[in-house]
This record gives sequence, structure tokens and C-alpha cells, in this order.
Amino acid sequence: MDLFSEEKRHFNLPNAELIYIENFYDGAKADYYFDILKKTIDWQQDDITIYGKTYKQPRLTALYANNSKPYSYSNITMQPSIFTSELQQIKLDLEQESNHKFTSVLLNLYRNGNDSNCWHADNETELGKNPVIASLSLGATRPFHFKHRDIKDERHKINLNHGSLLVMRGEMQHYWLHQIAKTKKDIGERINLTFRTLL
Repeated sequence: MDLFSEEKRHFNLPNAELIYIENFYDGAKADYYFDILKKTIDWQQDDITIYGKTYKQPRLTALYANNSKPYSYSNITMQPSIFTSELQQIKLDLEQESNHKFTSVLLNLYRNGNDSNCWHADNETELGKNPVIASLSLGATRPFHFKHRDIKDERHKINLNHGSLLVMRGEMQHYWLHQIAKTKKDIGERINLTFRTLL
């Protein structure tokens, strides 16, 4: 099924507004941001409890913001650091593209194919109703899987490339789940930045 209509690709999906820009940043700028973020971000690996068992999260994370509001998901509460100059510039670029103001960014560092993010929605209370999530991908290409909660045949995949931007808005976080699955392929590191607005 061809979900795309043009270079700025709008997905034609029920209960979702989804836009994908494959080359939001060109190769040189994407390389620059990947290298500096990997070196300067205060990466951490939290414990996560699933069905009563506690594991190390299968990726590294960090939270940055222009305020002191914490962000909680999966029984993990993260305290933000103040935006770096690079994150502030990325935020401004994404705000101009999405026409939306962001306050926080959750960063994920996928070190190899064993790192993942299981099925979930960004529907935490502090994000409010119909949140706008702007997701920037840097580094190795990883498939982004998403499926409708109620419509069985609405399952899709898109490869998130180096320098690409995915904007999710509307009812998507209420009706859809998404994941970055594990893979046995020999792939490199990927940094994902998900900008959001905490109420």
C-alpha cells in the first residue's frame, strides 16, 4: 500500500495525522548532529519493570527541556537537563517545520540491533490530548512499525533514514501503537530525538 503523496509525505490513515520528510537535514548536517549529540548528551540506562520483572532498558536515554518538568513513562520518571545549544537549534528547526512549540525532548540511543523500543503510544497524561510529537532520526536506518489498536489490517512500516523527520499529530497516540523492533542485522548506532510539549 502506497501511503505517500509527495516529497513531504502525508500518510493517508484513519485516526492519525502523520508526515514524513526523508531529508529534513542533509547528510553533512545530520552527521554533525549525530557526532556531537553522541559525545555531549548525558546518556543513561534506566531499569524498567515488565510483568513483575526488572530489566535494563534496551537502549540509552536522556531528557532535556527548557523547564524543570519531569517526564514519566513505564514507571520511569526522568528529570530534565537544560537544552544544549545544539538541541535548542534543532528544536527551532522542528518548530518552524511543524508550526508547533515544544518544551522537551526525549532522546534514545540505539547502540545496535539488540536495542529496541517495544509497542507503545506517547499518550502520557502530561502530554495532553492529541499531542504533537516530532521525531528526528540520526544514524543507522531502523524500521518504524505502527498499527491501529482497533483496525486489524492497519499495520504499516516505514524506514526512518539518517536526517529524516516524522511528525505525529491528531488522534494518533490514542488509536495507534508504534515500535522500533530488535533485529539480527549488523547495523550501526542510531539516535532518535522525540520533541514534545509537556503541560
